[in-house]
Amino acid sequence: MGELILIRHGETEWSLSGQHTSHTDLPLTAHGENQARALVPLLADRRIGVTLVSPLARARRTAELAGLRSTRINPDLHEWNYGGYEGVTTEEIRRTLPDWNLWTDGTTPGPGDHPGESPSDVSDRADRVLTEVRAAAGRAGDEDIALVAHSHFLRVLTARYLGLTATEGALFQLETGTVSRLGTEHGNPVITAWNLALPETLLRTVQDLPNSA
Repeated sequence: MGELILIRHGETEWSLSGQHTSHTDLPLTAHGENQARALVPLLADRRIGVTLVSPLARARRTAELAGLRSTRINPDLHEWNYGGYEGVTTEEIRRTLPDWNLWTDGTTPGPGDHPGESPSDVSDRADRVLTEVRAAAGRAGDEDIALVAHSHFLRVLTARYLGLTATEGALFQLETGTVSRLGTEHGNPVITAWNLALPETLLRTVQDLPNSA
């Protein structure tokens, strides 16, 4: 295969406010839609053979506006299930748990179908995605494979790709509406690009571009 391209969805109201967002299916903000459109030139010279997308609307819309075609939904690309911390900021959680850290402590159970996930739970999902990617790579030749998903999940996936633990995903800050790439050097897994985006001065003009949807 070529490279593994990671795309974090564009901005939402909760990514802007810092609220943990997993199953809450928020739309992109206007700025988030512009961020997604601005991915088009960043992907223009890539030969993408397979695109896997989270089932959540913010990821699907980002893929659409970025001009990615023939996408396939993969439920394992869903964001970290935050359980009882859904919609809550880290600062709010630390008012009662000053030392809380998502990367080591995981989440607290939430209602119904949202029990929350531990780092190892998310790691297992990331490993399943990487297994699918490796199988697809055998069919894709030298084409890239793209994943359109969410910050915390993609950070765990990056750690696992590099042979690190899920907890070490904390090392890889990931911004909204960005492209990152994973590849190899001398047969070893490496990060080849991280948090690529158009400069803000150019991003402001994106709303004048034709909608790629």
